[in-house]
Amino acid sequence: MILAVWGKSLAYVCFLTLLLRGVTGKYNKNTRKSLPAMPKLITQHGYPAETHTVATDDGYILTMHRIPYSPLSNSTDTARPVVFLQHGLISSSVDWVIMGPGNGLGYLLADAGYDVWMGNARGNMYSTRHNKLSAMLPTFWSFSWHEMGVYDLPAEIDYILTNTTQKSLRYVGHSMGTTMFYVLMSKKPEYNAKISRMIALAPVAFLRNTKSPFASITKLVPSGVLFDMVSNWPFFPNKKFSNGLLEAFCKRGTITQKMCTNTLFQIGGFNSNQLNQTMLPTILHYFPAGSSMKAWRHYGQLISSGRESAAPEAAQLGVSRNCSSGIQPL
Repeated sequence: MILAVWGKSLAYVCFLTLLLRGVTGKYNKNTRKSLPAMPKLITQHGYPAETHTVATDDGYILTMHRIPYSPLSNSTDTARPVVFLQHGLISSSVDWVIMGPGNGLGYLLADAGYDVWMGNARGNMYSTRHNKLSAMLPTFWSFSWHEMGVYDLPAEIDYILTNTTQKSLRYVGHSMGTTMFYVLMSKKPEYNAKISRMIALAPVAFLRNTKSPFASITKLVPSGVLFDMVSNWPFFPNKKFSNGLLEAFCKRGTITQKMCTNTLFQIGGFNSNQLNQTMLPTILHYFPAGSSMKAWRHYGQLISSGRESAAPEAAQLGVSRNCSSGIQPL
């Protein structure tokens, strides 16, 4: 009981401390220089990897990573079924491969014969460029998952289908990655024809019953034009100081390791069987990967209002017939 109370308090303290660091720091200058290039995480295991960039209609330059085939395959034939993986809030394409072959979903899908593409939403550590704006400017960060759904996903999907000569692809979204998809299908329903199947992992449609400190704090954030002007900043960017602090705090064998895991449980829900404590320092080297404060605040609006996101509207437009409701093959 005492540990739970301390964990909940610590979650607030850690959150506010890292949020302050994210808001006041300069994003580009503090991005971790020790972070190896994402493709190396893949190629070090003998898998081929590619890096692709695509520009959105509103000028953001996004980075995508690709595993075109598995070394376990007998052929490098490029005419493979395409699957696109989209990460959640303050995450990146690293999420799909960080656990290594045999565990990471990116590897598992490649081994199963898929051409695997992994997106990076605007604002994370791999997508902080713009045709005209610098990431040092507040105007760069004036976006939410709404813009990610309206601009990022169409640009990435069209690029992938063009470069693979495929007519459609499988879409796997996690958390915010599902919200982005719902927005896309709500605002641009014609993209439904380009998705052969959508798999939603931890889908976010409404947040009325959310109780985690990480989410609950959003209800306390003030609103209004003035706050909107000063809230255009990165949210949990990948920084040497903050990520290094988390790595040390969560290192296995330290006296703070249990407090670390309890803090994570307070944020994301308790499930000790699904938390690899040995891998935590490695995971926290890459996570959090950054996003915009407005993306987080947008979820706060859903919590406060109790209203659904774009999911119900998307379902009415036909998205539901492509959504997976059970354990089915891609």
